[in-house]
Formats: sequence, structure tokens, C-alpha cells
Amino acid sequence: MIRAIFHGVITIFISAILCSFIFAVLLKLTSYDETSLQWVMHVLAFLSLFFGGFIAGGKGKTRGWMLGGATSAMFTTIIFLFQFLGMDQAFSLKQWGYHAAFLVTAIIGGMIGVNVATSRSRSA
Repeated sequence: MIRAIFHGVITIFISAILCSFIFAVLLKLTSYDETSLQWVMHVLAFLSLFFGGFIAGGKGKTRGWMLGGATSAMFTTIIFLFQFLGMDQAFSLKQWGYHAAFLVTAIIGGMIGVNVATSRSRSA
């Protein structure tokens, strides 16, 4: 289970790094500003958490809701520690709301990931 959670968290951070790079290039080379791309960035953040939960559930092959939730909890803990220890700031109420929604998204991704993984193993 730890390995599945680790794969999910790595998936989240890799997709976040790729999206950040793409948005940095877009913001640099176009006339867009951060406020015009805000909703797109939110959607991609939720997709990253969904795929992280999906990967964790698929790797674990059981208890997808728990693997997705643990993946999101690990992500939230890493982000919180980075922000609290590195920048000396706690989460705001708005950030707690986002991370609660991330938790639900990753749980759903984990449940779907388990079902996709088990259906593939049954048909093979």
C-alpha cells in the first residue's frame, strides 16, 4: 500500500511540474496573465489529484478510497510542510477548502483506479 501511495504522490508532483512549466511558458510568450488562466490551473490541479488517486488505486488493487485519500493526505502534508516550514505561513481557510476538495477528488480517482485495475486482471 505504501508503494501505491508513493506512486500516486509522484504522479501528482510530476503532473504539477509539467503543468507549471507549460503555464510559465504560456505566461511568458503570450499576453495572458495569471488571472485569465486561473480556472484552467484549478481544473488541472484537480485532474492531477484525480490521476494520482487513480494510479494509487490501480497499483494497490484494493481499497481504492483509502489509497486515494492517503495519497491526497500525503500531498497535503508535503505542501503544508513546505509552506509552513519554508515560508512560515499556515494554510488559509480557502486553501483548506481546496485540499478538502482535492481529498474527495483523489478518493474518487482511487475508487475508479481499483475498478479499472481489477477489471483488467479479470479479463486477462
